[in-house]
Amino acid sequence: MTESQIPSRPIGRHAERDRLRRLIGDLSAGRGRAILIEGEPGIGKTSLVRAATADARGGGAIRVIWAVCDELSQAFPLLPLLEALDGCPGVPEAERQQIVQLLRSDMGVGNRVDVIPAAAEQLLALIDNLCAAAPTMLVVDDLQWADPATVLTIARLVRCLDQLPLLIVGLTRTIPRRDDVVALRRAIEPEVVRLENLDGTEVQEFVGELVGGAPGPRLAELAAGAAGNPLYLTELVDVLVRAGALAHLDDCVEAEETSTPGSLSGAISDRLEFLPPHAREVLRVAALLGIDFSVRELAVVSGRRVPELLPILDEAILAGVVVENGSEMAFRHPLIRDCLYDSMPAAVRAAWHRDAARALADDGAPAERVARQLRPTVEEDDTGGTVDTWVVGWLTENAPRLVGQAPKVAIPMLRWALSGTPPGAGSHDVLASRLADALYRVGDPSGAAEVATAALVEVKRPDALVELLWTLTQCQALAGRTQESLDPLKRALKMPGIGLHHRARLLVLIARAHRTLGRVDAAAKVAEEALATATEAGDRWGMGWALLVQTIVHGMRGESRKALPLYDRALAVSEGDPSLADLRLLLQINQAIALGVLDRYEEAIQVAETVRQSADRAGNVFRLAQAQTALSELLFDNGKWDDALVEIDLAIGVSKNPLVDCAQHGLAATIQLHRGTGESERHLLAADHFNDRVGGRTCRAFAMAKSLQREREDDPAAALQVLLDLLSSVQDDEETVDLLADAVRLAMTVDDKPLAATIVARAVAFGEGSPVPHRRAVALHCQSLLANDPAGLLEAANGYRAAGRPLPRAQALEAAALALAERGALTEARNLFTDAYSLYAKLGAEWDLLRTQARFRSFGIRRGPRVRHRQARRGWDSLTPTEIKVAGLVAQGMSNPAIAAQLFLSRRTVQTHVSHILAKLELGSRIDIAREASQRAHTVT
Repeated sequence: MTESQIPSRPIGRHAERDRLRRLIGDLSAGRGRAILIEGEPGIGKTSLVRAATADARGGGAIRVIWAVCDELSQAFPLLPLLEALDGCPGVPEAERQQIVQLLRSDMGVGNRVDVIPAAAEQLLALIDNLCAAAPTMLVVDDLQWADPATVLTIARLVRCLDQLPLLIVGLTRTIPRRDDVVALRRAIEPEVVRLENLDGTEVQEFVGELVGGAPGPRLAELAAGAAGNPLYLTELVDVLVRAGALAHLDDCVEAEETSTPGSLSGAISDRLEFLPPHAREVLRVAALLGIDFSVRELAVVSGRRVPELLPILDEAILAGVVVENGSEMAFRHPLIRDCLYDSMPAAVRAAWHRDAARALADDGAPAERVARQLRPTVEEDDTGGTVDTWVVGWLTENAPRLVGQAPKVAIPMLRWALSGTPPGAGSHDVLASRLADALYRVGDPSGAAEVATAALVEVKRPDALVELLWTLTQCQALAGRTQESLDPLKRALKMPGIGLHHRARLLVLIARAHRTLGRVDAAAKVAEEALATATEAGDRWGMGWALLVQTIVHGMRGESRKALPLYDRALAVSEGDPSLADLRLLLQINQAIALGVLDRYEEAIQVAETVRQSADRAGNVFRLAQAQTALSELLFDNGKWDDALVEIDLAIGVSKNPLVDCAQHGLAATIQLHRGTGESERHLLAADHFNDRVGGRTCRAFAMAKSLQREREDDPAAALQVLLDLLSSVQDDEETVDLLADAVRLAMTVDDKPLAATIVARAVAFGEGSPVPHRRAVALHCQSLLANDPAGLLEAANGYRAAGRPLPRAQALEAAALALAERGALTEARNLFTDAYSLYAKLGAEWDLLRTQARFRSFGIRRGPRVRHRQARRGWDSLTPTEIKVAGLVAQGMSNPAIAAQLFLSRRTVQTHVSHILAKLELGSRIDIAREASQRAHTVT
């Protein structure tokens, strides 16, 4: 029996086929869906979906992308998806290659850029654009072998299926079970299908299709022993065909003499034994390459020319062992490849993998293709510590790319290579520095520090020395042991062979250590020396980092204005240098914060949005979280609370830094407390959790939220104490200036005027005579609260308006109105009350509105009829201005990446806006948004 005789349609499975047809119908109508099909090997998962994809392709309007995972590739991020997109109609090859090259890039030791999420982000944008062009069906076969990044990418696609015409079909075995795949399964439920064995009637039908007629009694009996597994049935019948026994099977004598395999693996082995020895040898080489393989790579690894291979592969196709798979070949079933692979002794297999790796490397194959072959060599090594010099050389040269792309693969390979490389060897320093970097990247700072510390004893090469110290100081900083890093850094400055650019980089590390320890003057002095040294050496890396330290020093001294030209200089130095991409993001984040400190909000928000988009595009999740946190704080201060909440939603949980997470949750809680929503409690609990992990450092945003919570609970003394604790623990007045007026107001509420006077003195010392509007406004606000001076409070409100800060402006207007009302000046009080009320209403600060109404009702002052109050929670009127713009662009058929580019947002920000639109309008898909927006075209801008 040949491959063409295997049934082309799945037998039985009527409910499953109907289910897939329904999902494909939804896809054609523009609605995204996902389904997971699971079952034992050979049960027919792939056959079922192949029939469905044939139906989808037959319609002509649906693009089908088929990804296959295997054991060899499971440690290499995103490889199945990128290989599936290779040559797929409609996929821009330039964009796919950009992702591939990003994964293969060397970002350098100490660079926070993680190429895996960066590549995943670009891949998601590519799929988003593909879906915008045509409904797309993404099949991921053998999901149990998928790498974690692929599973995570699929999970992210599942979460946004309401926005994409995308049908995700996952095929997986029931074992092994992985936590991430189980989580994906839960996300897809209830669309989970478990394929069971064929029943008796279906077995008869399946065998009848195989033999071209109704099976006789003996064949039916043999088929019953296959337990309803379609692959086993196929192999069983094939054995009988090759033995020439099928026609005589029901003859009693022949039946007794017929030998049939007792298992599926036995049946597959019988099929392979039918092939001549030279063909089996070539197929074993193919098995080293994985389930899919190219003829060119097979030729390279086998040492045979392509013309020699073609007749062998034709023979294998006729035997039903391999099939054509686009431009490549593939084993007809993973179990066939497993049978060939497992038939080789482990030691022989390891040697073949090593030879295959060298052949591919000599042919110029990418690092991940070579590493796929070396990985089993390392895992199955039994040479007792003898390390192949070629492997060591290859790892030394390619470790940077391998660490960036697949650090978890690199770690055991680097350890293995180091174990057989003496400390004096030239490659030892490189391997050690890259191993330390890889351990740091995977979240093992203690392991990284251990490797770096041990290597520093023997390190000879200055480049490796600096890289090891860079990793070590980062690990020590995370552990709160920055002081310990200073002595090794100072000793390194005196080592022989240290050039100017090495010296500059070591000085940068010393300056950063002083800054972390709060030694501002020391940090400034060393940073100045580092900058001069780097400039003399022409080292842009050293110059950029030294300038960064100087900007931070100015910020710590409250000299943000002096830092601005340094930001411009550092950004010019870092422009166009890939190794400084992370530094450039950090500079822009700090620049946005500095501009906000100076009340230059339009510029600050623009810079923050730019760096947020850049970090998102680069996939630098750590800097992305920092950028979104900075942006959300700027938007909060500037009164754009809805947009701030969007940024917070996207940033929460991304950075893995408890201080950043605490700030995000604290700010969200503050907004929700002002708005009187139930969401505040969730954010308060989360902020409290992360604040406990900060290590004694008080989180300002959490203190702000916690104080507001206590005030809402009518406990002003407790609210005041929260702020006092923060003011006593944080010496940076810039960080606490916004809380001083609240502290004075609460001190006056509890009738503690001496305490209020102390806080006023701190505010005046910080703000009086300052060129920054909000600093002067805070000083005047605090003074006027203590003096109960309505004129001073009104002047402070005008200062906040100049600064662009509506919340403290509303609070100052409210205080001025109250002071006037207490004096009987009700007309003036009513006007200021109305102004304050309008500001609170615009912010959606429901709690402040209710509190203000209650406070002024005793004076006979109520809100005027022209003041708009309560914001809509549902329907078109509930959409924010940004959401209305996004809805209009969705109506034009634009993808999320295209909308992001037009509105200067990140793709994920647009995705969040679309989710909010769907929820507020109670719609199910982008098509529904487009229809609704088109009907309201006159309101969309």
